[in-house]
Amino acid sequence: MIQVTKRDGRKEAFTSEKIVVSALKTGASPDVARSVAKDVEKTAKDGIATKDIRNKVLSALKAKNPEWERNWIVYDSAVKKRAA
Repeated sequence: MIQVTKRDGRKEAFTSEKIVVSALKTGASPDVARSVAKDVEKTAKDGIATKDIRNKVLSALKAKNPEWERNWIVYDSAVKKRAA
């Protein structure tokens, strides 16, 4: 099982469904969201940082539709108060 290192240092199991849900919120279709999550899961190594997962997801979304990447960044800054 792949463990993810959270921003605060905690570890938790990798859950591809979190990527799917987040990608759907950007406007991506369910098929694209699942594809992005599957691609990230294939390349994820044990201990991967959430920021690295975020970067992989953003890159994949941008390749499919740059607006989806922008939507993710806007959500992160507005709702989660994270810098782009």
